[in-house]
Amino acid sequence: MKKNKTNNPGHIVLTSHPPKDGKIPKIHWGAKTLIERGPLIASMADHAQSNVIGAYAGAYSVYRAVAVATGELDPLHVPDLHNTTPPVKIGPHPQWFDPDKIVSLDPWGHLAGEAFEEHRQKGLDVRPTIAVTRAHINVPEIHDAIRAGRLKPDGKILKENGDVRVTKAAIDPVWYLPGLAKRLNVDEHDLRRSLFENSGGMFPELVTRSDLKVFLPPIGGHTLYFMGDVETIHDRNVPLACRVHDECNGSDVFGSDICTCRPYLCHGIEICIETAQRGGCGLIIYNRKEGRALGEVTKFLVYNARKRQEGGDSAAKYFERTECVAGVQDMRFQELMPDIFHWLGVTKIDRFASMSDMKYNALANSGIDIIERIPIPPELIPPDAAVEMEAKKAAGYFVPDQNQVADAKKLEQTKGRGLDE
Repeated sequence: MKKNKTNNPGHIVLTSHPPKDGKIPKIHWGAKTLIERGPLIASMADHAQSNVIGAYAGAYSVYRAVAVATGELDPLHVPDLHNTTPPVKIGPHPQWFDPDKIVSLDPWGHLAGEAFEEHRQKGLDVRPTIAVTRAHINVPEIHDAIRAGRLKPDGKILKENGDVRVTKAAIDPVWYLPGLAKRLNVDEHDLRRSLFENSGGMFPELVTRSDLKVFLPPIGGHTLYFMGDVETIHDRNVPLACRVHDECNGSDVFGSDICTCRPYLCHGIEICIETAQRGGCGLIIYNRKEGRALGEVTKFLVYNARKRQEGGDSAAKYFERTECVAGVQDMRFQELMPDIFHWLGVTKIDRFASMSDMKYNALANSGIDIIERIPIPPELIPPDAAVEMEAKKAAGYFVPDQNQVADAKKLEQTKGRGLDE
């Protein structure tokens, strides 16, 4: 049997009360410099040195725990962050200094490793929660756009072989609990208690450590793909095209035709390339919120319920079937989504490739101007996805012409494929 390496003498150290020495750096959320804000410390080896609740790496923190248990990972391993800094400059922006503007990520997360190297040398576990790099992506639908003449390779953003040059960023969630509660209009105590109870009591500090204001939740984060000059994305004079896309593994990766996710994502990429080639910027935000954050198991259960219900899968009962299974239609909490734009300093989106009323309202309510909303072209909607699209348009999705919104009779008549077809 494998034994894990550890510096603990066999007993479990409870983290439900503050350390006695009180020497751990304080966090001042919304401070005007990273040094004033202070490091986020999620110590794996000595929890008494932590000034946040939770662990680094979001959902992957659980795999880390398993790797330590099996002896595959030394719990005292210190990441070597040499040459890992971002290749582009992002921020700081004025939004970083307002504690209410950004509450679900650390705006300094891409700079923390380098800035707090001295703390790291002293044994404090400070790690980046954001990583930025450069890459090429190659998407079959972009080849189609080139063949159709909608896009033309320019050698800079779009290569002759269909490669798209991008900058990309990965963001792990970092929740500032007072600001999060305020954003969601709930009492902070109630939020903490619900997070504790509904995670099986995984994080007792949520209810015992009111002095700890920052939580690193074990959930998926975000991936951003930039086309064009990232360092000008905040400039209102530089046109910005954007698609905010919530994960849909079935469609995005495998081409499932029950929804419009992949076609709309690829259309958004095309619009971003086009805008970047004209001297603007393009931005794809990919949120790990599978099945409206209900999860893929729930989503597949809903698919079965929709296809097997009396009368078959219809637009009229699209949302009803979701709520019957999940108890709620949506758990993405789009109120948190604008934080990414605030991190980038964005105050205006010129071309928004989304029909979602929830996303639009979240952005508008956070002070971001949206000039043009771009719906998915009808020819990109798969036949079996008509149920979803008609239901969403009837529920408030953006359409250029209200005559395109189905009445009750048409909603009943809009049917999807049977489960066994």
